[in-house]
Amino acid sequence: MHPHLHTKDNFECEDVMVALEECHAKGFLHKSLGGCNDAKIKVNECLKGARARRTEANRAAAKAKREERENRIKELNKSLGLD
Repeated sequence: MHPHLHTKDNFECEDVMVALEECHAKGFLHKSLGGCNDAKIKVNECLKGARARRTEANRAAAKAKREERENRIKELNKSLGLD
């Protein structure tokens, strides 16, 4: 299932994705009668959590970069007398 999700970025959810694939391998009838719903929910929750952590880390990095850039601009303006 999710071949595009088996990447280096999604290593956190590897075990739940494998569990879902194993559940799907039990057959069409098992899968279609909802036997894999719990595994699918766990995969979705794991991926959602991983994405939230990545988003938060990216947001923090962007904020730090923006603050650094603003500080350099302030210092440059101050040194040029453009306060």
